[in-house]
Amino acid sequence: MAGSITSDRVADTGKRRSGPLIVTEDAELLDDLLRLCAAAGAHPQVHHALPEHRASWDAAPLVLVGDDAAARCRGATRRRDVLLVGRDQEDPGVWRRAVEIGADRVLRLPEAESWLVDRIADVVEGSGRQALTVGVLAGRGGAGASTLACALAVTAAREGRRTMLVDADPLGGGLDVLLGGEQAEGLRWPDLAASKGRVAGGALEEALPSPPGMPDLKFLSWDRGGTVAVRPEAMRSVLAAARRRGGVVVVDLPRRVDDVTREALAQLDLGLLVVPAELRAVAGAQRVAAAVGTVLRELRVVVRGPYAAGVEDPWIARVLGLPLVGELPLEPGLMAASDADSPPGAGARSPLARFCAAFWERALAEESTS
Repeated sequence: MAGSITSDRVADTGKRRSGPLIVTEDAELLDDLLRLCAAAGAHPQVHHALPEHRASWDAAPLVLVGDDAAARCRGATRRRDVLLVGRDQEDPGVWRRAVEIGADRVLRLPEAESWLVDRIADVVEGSGRQALTVGVLAGRGGAGASTLACALAVTAAREGRRTMLVDADPLGGGLDVLLGGEQAEGLRWPDLAASKGRVAGGALEEALPSPPGMPDLKFLSWDRGGTVAVRPEAMRSVLAAARRRGGVVVVDLPRRVDDVTREALAQLDLGLLVVPAELRAVAGAQRVAAAVGTVLRELRVVVRGPYAAGVEDPWIARVLGLPLVGELPLEPGLMAASDADSPPGAGARSPLARFCAAFWERALAEESTS
């Protein structure tokens, strides 16, 4: 099916949400509509004619009327979000039947399948505010971008925000290791690498694992197998689904900017470039910032010590031409805590957690006024 989820595990994992009302006696059409609802993570009501209890018609978030059932739906309450669905491309009477039932639109399958999956997913998931999406990337290798990405996600979840952490760097070693969630059950990137079209946000959230003791944090990482090639369409679909769920999304990005990374960058509200306070790191960060800046409008710099002689935060920000977020604090014992399955930012009073909490306070305040 063009434009649908290609991973059955996403479509079928977890409890499906309330979906549209379907009215048809056409068995083949019903099979197609049920398949599209499954792709959107929706659980529909099915009737062969106008429901006896008119409240079902009035209350449904979306009504899909099969072309065969249009005559049986005459006299129904006029309402929005009624679609007439069929297959016959040449039927001249279809528009008359659409007017008779007050349909907003006439759809013909299979051509309209992609559009219809999107429409079903929209009404199921609602149209609330999208997640604030923040990407973290390193100015040079070993800068600590993955550590900061984990700490931002852990801090947001601890503060009660719906949070998703996405590992977009297949060569980074896996954020599940930093989170202590290697054994957590749920989907990993190999399950989603070939996805295209719309991914249902609710189904994705339910299918992803959480680190131990952090139910508000969902993460998408890599397994321990060989490197899997993720399609650009998969990155686009997964991040779009994550954003639709609201809250915050944190993306750990690679330094290279290929087609997959560009898709991730296009979804970000804000990028953080982590730069160690040394001359070679600043030189490398200039090249990274130039490449990222072709896609991402809002990029800011986070400086990590210790500082080389003559190198200061304002100078680094000025050389890079980026706004300065602040200094990423040094945290003694961080590696030991990670080895003990205590992820970065887990200690609410730690310097790193306080830095992340202050960042979220500022970023969310900016978002609320935009």
